[in-house]
Amino acid sequence: MRIGLYGGSFNPAHAGHLHVSRTALRRLRLDRVWWLVTPGNPLKDRGALAPLQARVAQARTLASDPRIAVTGFEAMIGSRYTIDTLRWLVRRRPGLRFVWIMGADSLGSFHRWRSFEEIMELVPVAVIDRPGHTLTAPAARAAQAFAADRVPEAEASSLASRHPPAWTFLHGPRSELSSTALRNRVPNSAADTAESARAPPR
Repeated sequence: MRIGLYGGSFNPAHAGHLHVSRTALRRLRLDRVWWLVTPGNPLKDRGALAPLQARVAQARTLASDPRIAVTGFEAMIGSRYTIDTLRWLVRRRPGLRFVWIMGADSLGSFHRWRSFEEIMELVPVAVIDRPGHTLTAPAARAAQAFAADRVPEAEASSLASRHPPAWTFLHGPRSELSSTALRNRVPNSAADTAESARAPPR
């Protein structure tokens, strides 16, 4: 099984998350994508963070694709950092081939993540293009540090089978939706969530 791991606050989940997941499923030839709903991102303000169970429930409602599974298990294992989650999964599920999925906007701050070098050395990483980051993301500090390990986009379907470090940048249609923008418009609005589910990626 080739599993994409897509972590985030999902506060709230929206059509942009679906777009990234379906892009990864298709381009990387994954069997499943797991949405890892984090208890709280150490790099973000938790003041506007909805309760974990509410975010998981909303994400499950939105993620109608049977290939996408939503879980809040990081809270159950006491993980606050991505590296802890990956260590746990790699150790306990050696038969699965994991790929970490992130948006291009996250690549710019990736070097600030705890043990980002180890993350790159534990699992392959797929970066999905985001508006405003097409040109800047490949110049990010983490991207430069692992420039020699970048897999050509034409070979992205082989990423899950590669020995890390290995990463690729996937261009294509981009979604302008963001959880922050949705919260700023109408906090915790069911109408916004419904609108985000209908909005097509750009």
